[in-house]
Amino acid sequence: MAQLIKLQNYITRYEWDIYRYPSQFIRYKQDNWKKLLNLWNNPELLSTLSDIEEEQKKPSKWNLFQRKKEQEEVEATKHDVMLPNTEEELKHYFLNQLIPFQFKWATSTISNVSFVAPKYYKDELLHYFLKRFPDTYFVMYYPVFEIRKAPVEGEIILISPLGIEIIYVLEENQNTMITASDDRSWVLENGVKSKKQLSPIFALKRTEKIVKGILDKYDISFPVHKVVLSRTNIINFLKEPYHTRIIGKHEYDQWFQQKRSLNSPLKSVQLKAAEALLKHCQSSYVKRPEWVDEDEFDGGMKEEDG
Repeated sequence: MAQLIKLQNYITRYEWDIYRYPSQFIRYKQDNWKKLLNLWNNPELLSTLSDIEEEQKKPSKWNLFQRKKEQEEVEATKHDVMLPNTEEELKHYFLNQLIPFQFKWATSTISNVSFVAPKYYKDELLHYFLKRFPDTYFVMYYPVFEIRKAPVEGEIILISPLGIEIIYVLEENQNTMITASDDRSWVLENGVKSKKQLSPIFALKRTEKIVKGILDKYDISFPVHKVVLSRTNIINFLKEPYHTRIIGKHEYDQWFQQKRSLNSPLKSVQLKAAEALLKHCQSSYVKRPEWVDEDEFDGGMKEEDG
């Protein structure tokens, strides 16, 4: 499971300490998978929740005002665990249980919390990037950078131990054929009608310029590539743009398997690159009420940036 280190402009624990949380998440995932697998192999133990569900449902140790009713609800759920029949189904179940944990880390710190748009909890594309890639991949999902005091939304950024990929996802109805016709516009045809849209290369170059500028500022040498990705459509092109891969329906499986097969630990330069990018992202948040005196809390949003 890839790690969601930045979601839009929400505060994240990874910007607090990028050298701590990635390895901590990997250990957490591995430990809880072993415990869940043990529960699955030993049904007699299913009278109690696995640690992964317990972590999601128990009162937070930081919530000083947890109501007794909520505590009772947690106790009531302890006997309702139903695990899948096959190990493959169990893996999917486990990843689904990890999603709320990922969102918690990607939208809060111990003392601050962001208000999250509900759409992200059901965002299939976001779930795809989190569930289908290895633990050592970092995902920045449409991060908002602070450039000359102005917010600029970037494309999806995938940070692996080997480099950075800036990804523009272009997916239409499966009957639509996409043609990279020229440098400025692409054509989308579905057999009935065709339309032009601005080439995704412009958006990719904008994010690339920001990413490379930040890396150069901190003297970080790390490969940066651009990707136009469509899992559902054929993309016709004569020649790939410089440092850009066009991954259509026919190229997708090979590209995806290359990502899945990467067997590499977290790299120091990867962490440095992620830290640098996070420093220049915008973060909107409020203080958790239990951390703020009543006369100091005004409920207003705060902006953090590098």
